[in-house]
Amino acid sequence: MVRMSADERRESVIRAAMHEFARGGYYGTSTEAIAKRVGVSQPYLFRLFPNKQAIFLAASERCLRDTREVFAAAVEGLRGEEAQQAMANAYTQLIVEDPDKLQMQLQMYVTVAAAEAAGDHELGELVRKGWMELWDTVHVPLGADAGETTTFMAYGMLINTLAAMGFPPGHRVWQGLYPDAVVKGRLEK
Repeated sequence: MVRMSADERRESVIRAAMHEFARGGYYGTSTEAIAKRVGVSQPYLFRLFPNKQAIFLAASERCLRDTREVFAAAVEGLRGEEAQQAMANAYTQLIVEDPDKLQMQLQMYVTVAAAEAAGDHELGELVRKGWMELWDTVHVPLGADAGETTTFMAYGMLINTLAAMGFPPGHRVWQGLYPDAVVKGRLEK
């Protein structure tokens, strides 16, 4: 059996944490569940990350980075409406093929709100920074127009909400959204 390096094990923990946090949220996910999914002990998990919050921060950062990379890859060489359609379709494909990405985003927002209410601003700062990087990734291809970027991001959040609620493809709530979002919805794979 080949032993994993600490970096490889850390990567495994981040992937497992994204899955577990996507399903159970920050407060409903134990570090024991993450360790079990990876196949390590809790003490080893805490050698890689100092605490549960650090694991959640790493998973959140990864989720935002993966989404930015999907947008960036989709718009290579495109601008304006072509870029908008490409990003919308790529994002829809991402959340259909990897529902954990959508669920993790939603869990991040809920966890940030709870942490901020309790006076903890570290997670909020990280998520806001990542979200602004996401904004910047779509802003330039959309002509650096704040209105276009706001509309695009607003539609994305609506798609997140509708998909999370499980509205089936073809349901009337999808009317008026980007073409692939209307066709794929959450349930088509």
